[in-house]
Amino acid sequence: MAANRKNVRETALDLLEAIEKNQAYSNLLLNHTIEKNELPQKDIGLLTELTYGTLQRSMTLDYYLSPFLKNPRKIERWVIHLLKVTVYQMVYLDKIPDRAAIFEAVEIAKKRGHKGIASMVNGVLRSIQREGVPSLEKIGDPAQRLAIETSHPEWLVKRWISQFGFDKTKQMCEINLTAPLQTGRVNLAKISREDCITVLDEEGFKVEASPVIPEAVRSLKGNLASSRAFKEGLLTIQDESSMLAAYALGVARDEKVLDACAAPGGKSTHIAEKMAGTGKVVSLDLHEHKVKLIKENADRLDLPNIEAMALDSRGAQSRFKPDSFDRILLDAPCSGLGVMRRKPDMKYTKKEEDLGRLGKIQQELLDSIAPLLKKGGILVYSTCTVDKEENHESVMGFLNRHPEYEPDGELIGRMPEAVRPLVTGSELQVLPQDFGSDGFYIASLRKKV
Repeated sequence: MAANRKNVRETALDLLEAIEKNQAYSNLLLNHTIEKNELPQKDIGLLTELTYGTLQRSMTLDYYLSPFLKNPRKIERWVIHLLKVTVYQMVYLDKIPDRAAIFEAVEIAKKRGHKGIASMVNGVLRSIQREGVPSLEKIGDPAQRLAIETSHPEWLVKRWISQFGFDKTKQMCEINLTAPLQTGRVNLAKISREDCITVLDEEGFKVEASPVIPEAVRSLKGNLASSRAFKEGLLTIQDESSMLAAYALGVARDEKVLDACAAPGGKSTHIAEKMAGTGKVVSLDLHEHKVKLIKENADRLDLPNIEAMALDSRGAQSRFKPDSFDRILLDAPCSGLGVMRRKPDMKYTKKEEDLGRLGKIQQELLDSIAPLLKKGGILVYSTCTVDKEENHESVMGFLNRHPEYEPDGELIGRMPEAVRPLVTGSELQVLPQDFGSDGFYIASLRKKV
């Protein structure tokens, strides 16, 4: 067992190095590593825990280590990662005894470095075992303490406090440290939710009905993407928040709908299912390889009413006439601050100035698709962020420039019951703590008749 676990720790170390060096997304890299090494199930759990856990709490672990490291900048990065992954086990994992975690860290240090490094790693970890980690209570400033305690950059914590207040920010930062549940959307054209749950249960998955979205299931055990139900097009992987976009559009049969930034096709296929295979969903994406994903999803779910094409929506007017669509969805490029639980490394790479740059693209996209909607039609703007500049302010900017549009006060009536308390006028902001989903924003706008 010890040898096995050592391999897992070394693999976790390799992953942490690669994520930092290549700015690679942790979720993609982890999945690739699991597939490539054909890891047994018990090791997958530990590897995921060590990699994500260390990433999630990176700033806290730096704080815990700081009194024990004389000159951290002179220490090689792999050694810092090794110390962090070991301190993570010592502080946060009950099942692994400290002595085992320390022993294996020293063995890895001997193997990858030299005797001096192994001795330093041993000394630092033994000191932490003896003295304990420093208290976070020593940090006087509440915003700075929350930032270190939950490993969120201080600029972001301060920004959220100004937008949502301290308590909501604290809740958001804390839930961002937890692993999200995988959720699936049942293809009601093929099977009822109850029957789909039965099929998944028989296959060995443990799922429950979502209390939020009528056609959603939550996976408590097992990756739904590897299920027979998924392969046969009975369901698709999508977060519950993201499913609300199709509800906001309120499509009817035989309508023509534009999904302006559609890959990988979760929302397009949901819209197509809601139209029961009638009408047409035109799904655009900038990149050919992403358009391929949309087509694959549509084929798997048996949805012939999706037409996917590679096109930058900023140039959509060159392809489509004014008043071409009954409804338009713009799921805009954004900072992704609502999906940090799935991509914990994102916290450390985002910068405040990135948000302003994205705002410009969001406005360009809105301006270019605005003429394509029929009078009386609905335009839904959505993002997977919680930032007010990218959300509310972006929509207000658009409405100021486009007097032919107005806020759609009927949004609340189209939302599932559980979500209605979160709707304010024509806007919906879901925070990760609201029902354990991704952070997500929706604005519904109507083109005046």
